[in-house]
Amino acid sequence: MTARLDHTVTTGTFTLDGQTFDVDNNVWVLGDDTECVVLDAPHDVEAILRLVGERRVRAILATHAHDDHVRVAPALARATGAPVLLHPDDRVLWDLTHPDLPPGGELRHGERIEVGGAALTVLHTPGHSPGACSFHAPELGAVFTGDTLFAGGPGATGRSYSDFDLIIESIRTRLLTLPPETVVHTGHGADTTVGAEAPHLDEWIARGH
Repeated sequence: MTARLDHTVTTGTFTLDGQTFDVDNNVWVLGDDTECVVLDAPHDVEAILRLVGERRVRAILATHAHDDHVRVAPALARATGAPVLLHPDDRVLWDLTHPDLPPGGELRHGERIEVGGAALTVLHTPGHSPGACSFHAPELGAVFTGDTLFAGGPGATGRSYSDFDLIIESIRTRLLTLPPETVVHTGHGADTTVGAEAPHLDEWIARGH
């Protein structure tokens, strides 16, 4: 059965360092008609469950642990029986939102996750957060970058637990090395491609964000 990609946008807030912002978050569900994985669990568990439908959720994959990406992850895990998987370097951020409830498992760089006729390779892409991960789906010609790479540049690095030099290195070595036609599905906003973003790396470095 051919894998398919489903998408919705949920609306809520992002809070860190004592400030709160309104945000719209992308949610991606990859799988076939019987099973799937969910990439990120922001804001609205019912909206995500509608996207999943009757399928079995194999895992909830967190691109990173900022609260707008994992706020309803435990509720989604309870509703589906699927574990929340997070890179261990982001546990410090997870604990800010869910201090008494650990994630269900760990993501490791290079790990391969197979679901519904597709496979995702975990790419540890720190910088926006210490444990930020992207997920490369070569059969789909796509990569899911969370808040590491957007149309127009890298994710924000002006808050706690972030590092501009590190995000640039992650983008340079682990994302811009993918085929240029690779579609970049982001954590917020519109898609782009590796080829569209690669020529601008030096501009991002020069501007410092």
